[in-house]
Amino acid sequence: MLKVAILDDYQNVAQEFVDLKKLSGKYEIEVFNEPFEGEEDAIEKLNDFEALLIMRERTKITANLIKNLKKLKYIATSGMRNNSIDLEACKKKKIIVTGTDSNLNPTPELTWALILGLARNLKTEIDNMFQGYWQTTIGVELKGKILGLIGLGRVGSQVAKIGKAFGMEVMAWSENLSLDKCKELDVLPCSKEDLIQNSDFLSVHVQGGERYKDCIKLAEFDKMKKTAYLINTSRGPIVNEDDLIIALSTNQIAGAGIDVYEKEPLPSSHKLRFLPNALLVPHIGYVTAENYSIYYNQMFENIEAYLSGKPIRVIE
Repeated sequence: MLKVAILDDYQNVAQEFVDLKKLSGKYEIEVFNEPFEGEEDAIEKLNDFEALLIMRERTKITANLIKNLKKLKYIATSGMRNNSIDLEACKKKKIIVTGTDSNLNPTPELTWALILGLARNLKTEIDNMFQGYWQTTIGVELKGKILGLIGLGRVGSQVAKIGKAFGMEVMAWSENLSLDKCKELDVLPCSKEDLIQNSDFLSVHVQGGERYKDCIKLAEFDKMKKTAYLINTSRGPIVNEDDLIIALSTNQIAGAGIDVYEKEPLPSSHKLRFLPNALLVPHIGYVTAENYSIYYNQMFENIEAYLSGKPIRVIE
């Protein structure tokens, strides 16, 4: 019987999307609801497992972890890309890695929840309503404002379309920006400097990795409008976190809507948690019932295919 670990099921909901009791006759399954304390803790607790089912960008599957999990043969991740897995180390140990489909729309939807929340001071006003206060801030309208996008790929394109629907002017920059895509979406291509200086709402939609690491630092914050807002639903390291804290605490920018962080889960004592102009959510861009249903069901489809000797949705 294959011994399977489901990792980082923070909300303890895996059993709501697949019938784990029904599968228990076929697999020996253990669900981990809490993050591991560190890599040594992960190695100790996962030592006997042959298969790992993981959510992208949660537990890091490093070369050292792979080396020390002697029985590990198979990994299934949500999505078809997960930078937290050392694929080269998996190849060396002949560990099969598979992925799943994923709905694209949740992250653009969350991006707009953050933009609207910032524009209308929803964090402050909601908190004040529970404290007995009434109308303590003045919001801003989106129509006529400039929406700047770092990245105009699959997610950025959806965000651009919604921005146009709100009557915003949309600008975009990335290192591989498609001028054809800009023309198709009626988006103004520009330099990074122009984007930083002119955006009223600056939203990040490029992939993580070294190319865009620290793309937004103090030098960029210094060039932004003091009335501007930053939104990051992509990857934490794209925005230098220490510099973001400085920019927010000194009111160099008006505020930020953040879903992704350098370290996740975000420590309870982290300075970002105590800034009144930071609208924070806990990396929920992809966390929807529809996506979870796809993830967990396809993970077990993948295991079935793997055990039959014909693996599907393999990530090379």
